[in-house]
Amino acid sequence: MSDRHFALFEEQQRARGVDVDRVMAKLKALRIETPSWGYGDSGTRFKVFRQTGVPRDPFEKIDDAAIVNRLTGICPSVAIHIPWDAVDDYARLQTHARASGLRIGAVNPNLFQDDDYVFGSVCNERPDIRRKATRHLLECVDIARAVESDVISLWFADGSNYPGQADLRRRKRFMLESLTEVYGALDPGMRMLIEYKFFEPGFYHTDLADWGMAYTLAQRLGPQAEVLVDTGHHAQGTNVEHIVAFLLDEKRLGGFHFNSRKYADDDLIVGAINPYELFLIFHQILAASADEDAGVRQTADRIAYMIDQSHAVEPKIPAMIRSVLNVQTQYAKALLVDLPALSRAQAGQDVMAAENEVRSAFEFDVSPLLRAVREEMGVPVDPMAAYRESGHPERIMARGKGGASW
Repeated sequence: MSDRHFALFEEQQRARGVDVDRVMAKLKALRIETPSWGYGDSGTRFKVFRQTGVPRDPFEKIDDAAIVNRLTGICPSVAIHIPWDAVDDYARLQTHARASGLRIGAVNPNLFQDDDYVFGSVCNERPDIRRKATRHLLECVDIARAVESDVISLWFADGSNYPGQADLRRRKRFMLESLTEVYGALDPGMRMLIEYKFFEPGFYHTDLADWGMAYTLAQRLGPQAEVLVDTGHHAQGTNVEHIVAFLLDEKRLGGFHFNSRKYADDDLIVGAINPYELFLIFHQILAASADEDAGVRQTADRIAYMIDQSHAVEPKIPAMIRSVLNVQTQYAKALLVDLPALSRAQAGQDVMAAENEVRSAFEFDVSPLLRAVREEMGVPVDPMAAYRESGHPERIMARGKGGASW
């Protein structure tokens, strides 16, 4: 794309009253965290298809995450999952990340793969298993402290398959009891992000099934607890951007796990199925960042954007790059919504004008804008092509098969 294409884009947007310099500054400031587990072997409930060249340990996962950051310029942190990424020396892991141009991001406990958790972890009827689960959560707080992470990201597989199998109210109290202890162990600057999922692996009930349950729990715990929205964890037809708007206004939206879904928690490449939904989520966030309420603005500006995907059949690094670029594209489009014009249309109850203001921003081709931003950031204007030509796909083949899986 030549400078002429960007000049035309800039002229068009300035004619609409868009501050292109501000848009470019916001795009340069966007940060997206990639997950260590997205670089390893993964799959479905039926099969993990092992690929040649996947990382063999957490250090190689960081190496691959560093490639994504170097090519995109907006992924300076990598989330870790314990015990998948457990090491004897976390200072060494942190040093390796820093040397790679990264920092360790969210620490994610694992409370769903141990045989003891077949009937739940913090919600289990057995006090010894609840204690074991709580100790693991506290261990992850210690790990976060060791790697200087300020986010503990929690998802629970706890639930049941049949009516009568579990006492639902008692399990709710068990969870609150455990998380109250863990919340008390947080350092002042740490945040606890509470994720929810409406089904799976429990098919009758899930102990944290929706945003309202996660929100209520966060409210009970305190201001360092917030809700994490996974875009794949909703029933068909759920208006996710409405949930986002509500949590923003309540100042309790803490983060995202971005992925795509067609039927359930499919963990597909971000923006692959419904890019308009991703755009509308960002529209709500950017509108909140201009809100007259300072608390709402602060909430919108400190959201942790994280990718959470299972690349079951795709090559890991290209799939991650594609997800990052798709997020960046929809964020760029959302920045083009003329918020004052939209507000006037809404105040005048002009349905068609309001809808057109949002939809027309989504329909803009932002590729000239993104190329210009990448040029100014000193990263490849086409990160996917740059990866193919980097030699890294060939170099990692020496790792062989059977890398670090989850």
